Amino acid sequence: MIAALLRLFALRPLLAITIFGIPLLLLAAVGLLTIVVLKILIFVVLPIVLVIWLVRWFCGSNGESGR
Repeated sequence: MIAALLRLFALRPLLAITIFGIPLLLLAAVGLLTIVVLKILIFVVLPIVLVIWLVRWFCGSNGESGR
């Protein structure tokens, strides 16, 4: 079975690229997208939320936050 697949891929390299290449490219794209999203979350969203939280904490929500 493996020999038949190898022979098929040797005769039709475009088929081999299609079968093995597209999932690998998709996996690489998902990994890169995950890294970019995590970097944006850590370096953009988290500092903004932290600054907003600190400003609200320092500018005195002296019990006026609805509790």
